[in-house]
Amino acid sequence: MSHEHVHMPAKTKDKRVAIAIWANGVLTLAQIGGGIFSGSLALIADALHNFSDMASLVIAFAAQKIARRPADSKMTFGYGRIEVVAALINYTTLIIIGIYLIYEGGLRIIDPPQIKGWWVVWLGGIALAVDALTALLTYSMQKDSVNIRALFLHNLSDALASVAVVIGGALILLYDMRWVDPAITIGIAGYILYLGLTEIGGTIRTLMLGSPVDIDTDAVIRTLSNIEGVADLHHVHFWQMGEHDASLDAHVVIVESAWNQLESIKYRIKKTLDKEFNINHSTLEFEHPDHLHKDAQTYGHG
Repeated sequence: MSHEHVHMPAKTKDKRVAIAIWANGVLTLAQIGGGIFSGSLALIADALHNFSDMASLVIAFAAQKIARRPADSKMTFGYGRIEVVAALINYTTLIIIGIYLIYEGGLRIIDPPQIKGWWVVWLGGIALAVDALTALLTYSMQKDSVNIRALFLHNLSDALASVAVVIGGALILLYDMRWVDPAITIGIAGYILYLGLTEIGGTIRTLMLGSPVDIDTDAVIRTLSNIEGVADLHHVHFWQMGEHDASLDAHVVIVESAWNQLESIKYRIKKTLDKEFNINHSTLEFEHPDHLHKDAQTYGHG
């Protein structure tokens, strides 16, 4: 199993995120003002979503900076996991905003207000352009980082929401279909909820030290157990500091006749982990069969 990632220079990432922050900030102010003036909840919904994007971008920008710090005496694993925490915050805001907009949209369907359609169309079109720009800025970076992926999904959902806002404004202008505005709001909110709920699970899994989703842990143990000189493995832990840094801790029981070959066996184990499973960090504790843990479980500490 192998993974290839094209890494973008840090300065380029920072510049792209900074541009996206300014663009979303200006757009949010314009949409909120326009939404209040025109009476469009869909426009305000899109503005709130854009505001959450701006906040998410600020969090991501700060997280990227912090994540580059080297490990120190207080954070011996380094600061890379801050990006996973940032992604959790961003997905949580998506879910909260989605629930709020469904509530507001439901109230407005019951009593649709007067709406100035042209304001909705023009501001929705401008929002679409900005959202598309932000999505393009973050697209090439999101393959490398769960933090930036959360941002990209924010921006993509914004772009789709802006399309819906423009269509809603046109229907209001042409047919005075005022109920379309809150209906679109609920549709946007439903999509926001879907994105947040489907993506947050992987982030929580990483923070909970869950095993990497793309690694068959049983297959790893079987493969290592078949290495010459290895009798058994137990107290095995699979985890990852970030989304691309799979790690393994394990107690390895060595057959008595191979006890004098520990360095050779350790080399073969580490080479196998790296080449076949893309696990390039492992901590191994070797046990002699006369002193092994009795009734030890394969996974965990039991």
